[in-house]
Amino acid sequence: MTAAFTFTYGPRLRSAAGVCAQLAEMLPPGPVLLVTDAGVRRFGLCDGALAALAGRSVTVFDAVEADPSAQTVLNAVDAGRAGGAASVVGLGGGSPMDVAKLVAYLLGSGDDLTAIYGVDQAKGPRLPLVLIPTTAGTGSEATPIAIVTVGATEKKGVVSPALYADWALLDANLTLGLPPAATAATGIDAMVHAIEAYTSHRLKNPVSDALAREALRLLADNLPKVLANGRDVAAREATLLGSHLAGVAFSNAPVAAVHALAYPLGGHFHVPHGLSNALMLRPVLRFNQPAAGALYGELATCLDPTATESTEAAFFSAIDALLTGSGLPLRLRDIDIPESAWRCWPARR
Repeated sequence: MTAAFTFTYGPRLRSAAGVCAQLAEMLPPGPVLLVTDAGVRRFGLCDGALAALAGRSVTVFDAVEADPSAQTVLNAVDAGRAGGAASVVGLGGGSPMDVAKLVAYLLGSGDDLTAIYGVDQAKGPRLPLVLIPTTAGTGSEATPIAIVTVGATEKKGVVSPALYADWALLDANLTLGLPPAATAATGIDAMVHAIEAYTSHRLKNPVSDALAREALRLLADNLPKVLANGRDVAAREATLLGSHLAGVAFSNAPVAAVHALAYPLGGHFHVPHGLSNALMLRPVLRFNQPAAGALYGELATCLDPTATESTEAAFFSAIDALLTGSGLPLRLRDIDIPESAWRCWPARR
């Protein structure tokens, strides 16, 4: 008998190459705040969204940085207020989408950012919100979670159903120019979401399990294809969908130790989030193997459909092959983080 559980699917979804052209249909009349970053705008990835919004007043806030700060969120709120925004669009990787979620909420509710950190502290209304990822990795367009940097290194999160977008648009055309290293890091990030959702002790449920398995299948099959040919639209579409499904899964069965250890790497050493997850994945999997090994075995054929048995050994073999094939650095020393930097962390005392 299945234990009782609650599941939330999150935003409505449209997935198709070129779907960004339909953006105006998802928004109410009135001025729009488009939240992105300078690189996304410089490479022309906002052009389709801006063309779709022709005839409207659009304020573009493109000052979102990696690991965005709380001050950046407040600056974007000010830009939205100045432009009279009636809706918000977040376009980019996880950072612009996280900022867009918070900005839509703060503009709609009038709450202070400092009052909503934590779980279910954001209870007010928000402006209509559409999220459009340009990477297949963070799954932020699917989640009710936003992470910001407070002060020099501290990460704080807002987790609330109020942050779920109205729509998520998966447009593979926006990912075609993503460089191999970023493609690999974000793809591994999405796989971590799926693995941690499937093996989560807290809130594990059969719907998240099904989504996590399908996400892993899509990602493991198609990530090598897009690394070999970044213009493979079908494979890009599949990785975007895999990332989204993993996001829905971990919104309901949360991530765990890989992410918990990845966040300090971002906060203290400014390591990109996807790469941080890749660095932490194998050590955490091995540490958790005594408790989660049977579940790892269940995922083996999702990662490698040629595996003759769904075993722990097959799972780790597939993980090693995917990580090695990604071309990413896989040890802290490979990104110039010396032992002296982590020896002082509490886990090493």
